[in-house]
Amino acid sequence: MKKKAIISVLSKQTEDTDDVIEVVTPGNFYKKDDTYYAIYKETKISGMEGTTTTLKISEDKFSLIRSGSTTSKMEFYKGKEDISMYDTPYGTLELKTQTNKLIVNLDDDGGEILIDYIMSISGHKPQNTLLEINIKTQQ
Repeated sequence: MKKKAIISVLSKQTEDTDDVIEVVTPGNFYKKDDTYYAIYKETKISGMEGTTTTLKISEDKFSLIRSGSTTSKMEFYKGKEDISMYDTPYGTLELKTQTNKLIVNLDDDGGEILIDYIMSISGHKPQNTLLEINIKTQQ
């Protein structure tokens, strides 16, 4: 059963404490089989207006899937590397992520996810990044 939820996504580079991006938005949250889903629409503030973001969450894997004006699928598995393509209106980038830590603490009413990973975009210095997600369902 889908529930309305408030979804907070905070991303910060650990080397540069000033580089913090936080989005708080309404969305939907539900469970199908053993996987939780949180879905929300991006806004102008995020720079991805016209994009729908789906968070697909299981105990040992987290996927961030975007479709619309920006398209990507990033997958995080603890201790593993993933390579994905990030399509934007300005071109396509290759992203490589190495997941250091993945902590999932969710139940049917929401919860928290913490991902500590290193992200590299071709030609740029790798960035250690923390992604903190909080999902609160509304009654």
